[in-house]
Amino acid sequence: QVQLVESGGGLVQPGGSLRLSCVASGITFSSYDMSWYRQATGKERELVALITSITETTTYADSVKGRFTIPRDNAKNTVYLEMSNLNAEDTAVYYCSALLFFRYWGQGIQVTVSS
Repeated sequence: QVQLVESGGGLVQPGGSLRLSCVASGITFSSYDMSWYRQATGKERELVALITSITETTTYADSVKGRFTIPRDNAKNTVYLEMSNLNAEDTAVYYCSALLFFRYWGQGIQVTVSS
């Protein structure tokens, strides 16, 4: 029973910060590449950030580079998305994903950036 459970979303003002968490169960977490995707209304899903399983190499979308980070804590089976200097274009449903031989998805969590 694989589960990815996101938390930490909500409403934040432009320029603000937010941290999303994704807790995984039912997988050997340390073996999986972990990532965050997002989908804004009327737009296609896009990869936001990725962290690999062993080397913990990170990759970021150009739109979030320098503003977002994706640390992971294997002891807690948790990956985070640290977001800062948020703007309205960051408003989206954010999805946690785990990939090894198969991709698993969380249910998604809303992040709204608005004044």
